[in-house]
Amino acid sequence: MSFTTWADSKVKKFSWIDLKLVQISAIGCFLMIAKLWKPLLRLDWYWYAVIAVLAGIKPVYNALRK
Repeated sequence: MSFTTWADSKVKKFSWIDLKLVQISAIGCFLMIAKLWKPLLRLDWYWYAVIAVLAGIKPVYNALRK
């Protein structure tokens, strides 16, 4: 059993609340890294928008495909 197969089997047991808690945890880790590494917060706002759109393309595509 590969790691991906194992992880997929575990994630399927998550409720939507569990998924949102993982998301909040990831945001918290990112904010901690941003707090420790000051140049990250000096980017213009549109770079954060580009990152958000690029990171969201695959999940939205997977959710909407038939």
